[in-house]
Amino acid sequence: MSEIKISKQDKEAIVNKIQLYFNDELDQKIGQFDAEFLLDFFLKEVGGYFYNQALADALQVIESKVEDISDTFYSLEKSTHS
Repeated sequence: MSEIKISKQDKEAIVNKIQLYFNDELDQKIGQFDAEFLLDFFLKEVGGYFYNQALADALQVIESKVEDISDTFYSLEKSTHS
């Protein structure tokens, strides 16, 4: 699997959320560098779990839609019995 990449804007937003979490929930200050380092660690070490779950969820949606389409096609069939 290739490296999980996020946009600069998303990275900044997530780093900010990490800093707020540490401040609000753990009563600790964490600098931008440390928050970025923590984010990079999580992306590398556990990001694959979230990515794989997202793929499974997307596949489930697609399979459901394909089933709906198949049902629609079968409902359009014309009777061939006389």
